[in-house]
Amino acid sequence: MSEEPMEVDETKAKWGHVLRLLTRGGPLAHPEFEPSSETLGFMRDTCRILVVGAGGLGCELLKDLALMGFWKLDVIDMDTIDVSNLNRQFLFRRDDVGKSKADVASAFVERRIPGAVVTPHFARIQDFGQNFYSKFHVVVCGLDAIIARRWINGMLISLLRYDPDSRELDPSSIIPLVDGGTEGFKGNARVILPGMTACIDCTIELYPPQVVYPMCTVAHTPRLPEHCIEYAKVLLWPQEKPFGDGKPIDGDDPVHIQWLFDKAQERAKAYNIHGVTYRLTQGVVKNIIPAVASTNAVIAATCANEVFKIATSCCLPLNNYMVFNDAEGIYTYSYEAERKEDCLACSSKPQLLRFHDSVTLQDVVTYLTDSAAYQMRAPGITAMVSGKSKTLYMQSVESIRQATKDNLKKSLKELGIEDGHELVVADATTPKSLIFNVQFVVDME
Repeated sequence: MSEEPMEVDETKAKWGHVLRLLTRGGPLAHPEFEPSSETLGFMRDTCRILVVGAGGLGCELLKDLALMGFWKLDVIDMDTIDVSNLNRQFLFRRDDVGKSKADVASAFVERRIPGAVVTPHFARIQDFGQNFYSKFHVVVCGLDAIIARRWINGMLISLLRYDPDSRELDPSSIIPLVDGGTEGFKGNARVILPGMTACIDCTIELYPPQVVYPMCTVAHTPRLPEHCIEYAKVLLWPQEKPFGDGKPIDGDDPVHIQWLFDKAQERAKAYNIHGVTYRLTQGVVKNIIPAVASTNAVIAATCANEVFKIATSCCLPLNNYMVFNDAEGIYTYSYEAERKEDCLACSSKPQLLRFHDSVTLQDVVTYLTDSAAYQMRAPGITAMVSGKSKTLYMQSVESIRQATKDNLKKSLKELGIEDGHELVVADATTPKSLIFNVQFVVDME
């Protein structure tokens, strides 16, 4: 007697909730959707999903995706497990402290969900190139850094192919990006089709710049507990050198955080300021926004749902941005973010930098880092001068920084840059160099 009917019955019993969606059409399905139980086999055996980040969102994403039937998963994370992670990153246990998040998370999912294959990558996203990222059908991000989001966004855009004659986009080269983010009781999820819909950089102005406390306030008139912590971090640490000359602050080292906490408390007591805690100290040092497990669960579920819709076409995906807030009740709202015609990442239009004709190289660097439109981290700038490529400034390599730092106080004209010349800018926010056209204006409005 054939065992096939029993196998079919077991599949229906285990995956009946998914098969109901895959074997039925409906008004919300994609126009090209064809109901079939074979789609489940594609999800389990063929579809490759890359999860970027194995923290609060990443743990939820791996669990959700594997339980939905996505059994070919990869996960990238460069961090190790800290005790503070255990209250919400439920794939980890106390014995896992100090181990790779990617390794532990993948092993846990494989143990709990037989059949799932989760490949860990204990590395930075920048350690992989186009050949690696082009293998995946969908990339889903659970990151806590804008820089990493922008880099992944730029990588997927760089994979796009266009017809050499018509310049039409090849749909097969599009790898959808599903991105989720949380801040306390607030969160968002978005679906990005590179080359077709608004990308991360199209809406870069929506991301608030990192909070910077005025140094005059920190040093002389502190009013907030954060001012006291910044005082210990920025002023006392380099002065007192508590753990050796030149020793940088390690935000994951409890000894370092305790020292800063003690010094911040002394400062707060002197100015009658309340609210300095160990947790706040670590948050200020690491620029951490408190995470809430329930928010992570909601946003990860939303992202996993979008991955399912994209991979199966059983329903049209989100178009294309959803915000969530449960600080006071539960509120959600979705809208369509529009592409930016002169987007830094996905537009084919040349980027234009308009400056006064006396602008210095330092002014250019400051503009690229402080401007809401660019928000670069440490731009390195080169240019063609007298027919040769010349590095004007590069901060990321110490030896080159020392050799080029004197250029910062020089004007672009002194460096040989004329109106209409191009500046090539490299930064951690993008995997490729960006080209800017310089335009000098005598009277800036």
